[in-house]
Amino acid sequence: MKIPRTTSRPASRPAASRLLVLLPATVLAAGLLAGCSDEGTPDAGSSASASASADPTQQVAENLSEFSYEGEDGKTALELLEEKDPDAQVQGKGENAFVTAIRGREADPETEFWGLYVDDEMAQVGAGSLETKDGQTITWKLEEIEQ
Repeated sequence: MKIPRTTSRPASRPAASRLLVLLPATVLAAGLLAGCSDEGTPDAGSSASASASADPTQQVAENLSEFSYEGEDGKTALELLEEKDPDAQVQGKGENAFVTAIRGREADPETEFWGLYVDDEMAQVGAGSLETKDGQTITWKLEEIEQ
């Protein structure tokens, strides 16, 4: 009796050999993904460590001349400003509030002030009195005091 001859492929690589090939590729891919993520990168609100380079938050503050956000029904421009920038500096309260600094950019009291605009028109009342509405754009602009 003759045993039929089958054509079969040689056995594929053993599992251990395949694992040795996949392991470095997996480690490399994980390393690349970790290097591309932004975890561990300080955000704009975090404090910078002591170094020779300038604090990026300070650079933004020096150049800031405008700050905008959307209005919300039932909230004043001042309430929303304090939500959007908890570090905003304000003198007085409520209807008598006067904004002196936004995002770390302080207006020079001799030559500048933070002007309040609603949909690109200067507000006729102060931030503590201005009831905003959904869909409005509230903008603070650093203005020069006219002498």
